[in-house]
Amino acid sequence: MSARIELPDTLPTELRPPLAHDEVLLEADRCLACGGAHAPAPCTVACPAQVDVVGFVEALANDDVATAAETIFEQNLLGGTCARVCPAEVLCQGACVLAHEGQAPIRIAALQRYATDWALTHDVPLRAAARATGKLVAVVGAGPAGLVCAGELAARGHAVTVLEQRDQIGGLVRFAIAPYRIECEPLPAEMRALESLGVRFRLGTQVESLAELSHYDAVFLGVGLGADTPLELPGDTLPGVWESLRFIEALKTGVPPCVGERVVVIGGGNTAVDVARESLRLGAGSVTIAYRRTREEMPAYGFEVEEAEAEGVRFAWRTLPIGLYGTSRVTSVECVSVRLGPPDESGRRRPKPVAGSEFLLRADTVVKAVGQAPRSELRAFTGIALERGRIVVDDEGRTSDARVFAGGDAVNSGDSVVEAVRQAKRAAVAIDRSLR
Repeated sequence: MSARIELPDTLPTELRPPLAHDEVLLEADRCLACGGAHAPAPCTVACPAQVDVVGFVEALANDDVATAAETIFEQNLLGGTCARVCPAEVLCQGACVLAHEGQAPIRIAALQRYATDWALTHDVPLRAAARATGKLVAVVGAGPAGLVCAGELAARGHAVTVLEQRDQIGGLVRFAIAPYRIECEPLPAEMRALESLGVRFRLGTQVESLAELSHYDAVFLGVGLGADTPLELPGDTLPGVWESLRFIEALKTGVPPCVGERVVVIGGGNTAVDVARESLRLGAGSVTIAYRRTREEMPAYGFEVEEAEAEGVRFAWRTLPIGLYGTSRVTSVECVSVRLGPPDESGRRRPKPVAGSEFLLRADTVVKAVGQAPRSELRAFTGIALERGRIVVDDEGRTSDARVFAGGDAVNSGDSVVEAVRQAKRAAVAIDRSLR
């Protein structure tokens, strides 16, 4: 019999709450200052943005918050956002030497949040802008990749305009990452800081073809992914059935769904886990994630699965939903047990239904969270090569059109925010080189 899980009395509304000043000094002082000029610290090596972690933590230990923030911004212009949403447990904190010595790793993400939040509220500049080059660059999309590429190019002296179809910046960070990770802040402050660097924003602007941008010297596409991957099930038009992106956007825009007592989430990725944990925070008494494979094959981070279980989320492994039932609202999910066969194209074992194993999961709300599809609008960008809906780029982020570069989810089909930062920095270097 498995050990009984002790559930918490209350759930934190914020996954990484801010540290107080005294906590920052104590935590920063624990750093061993690993690495050196010829051997970067493991935490920096593990950071896709290559932030000098030891450098900014040492500055915090000396109570020099401005220098700490400048050190972060030197490599990551979205350091404040990343401090909230990065999977630090498997990146910088996962590489911390203290963790490998059996101690708690330095809370790097929390320290980064403290430094960047202080800087953004005290108008510490992101960078010093270079002399104007007279070159014009269009950045399509104000998600993480677009914002970082715009800032990097503006810092190099280019005139950058960001064109975003929504009336707010942030992309998936603003509308598709669960609010217990990040609400709206610090995006407005990061936008003001980018404007101070010289970036211009044209919000509510839809770009339908590259021909509209012919007067720009270079273009960066940071358009992200599209809507949820379709999962058509009988009964999925019943009230109470949601796509994951609409569900999270409702939370982020202040109109949270009434989930009822029982929630079933279909999927196995990080978004499915986020939806499940947010459902508990909305008052659901029972939340179950139905996943068609096992824990070992689940795409979600292992530590987040453990955190979800600790909060009370249940997992129905090797479970395949096949239909939804109800009259005025969904009331149950019909499922079938599966066995796992040989690996499919993803490298994971292919699930096969077991005849006669059908069963029902009671549900007042069902959320389908099986991933995002590529943007169909990309087909209108004539001259840009696509592969399975993704933009094809070379090692510098250049597309098949020599004037156009790309990065972020539209290229990698959905990775971390900090990976989008890395790709945007790479493309900005290549764009700058081509313009000079």
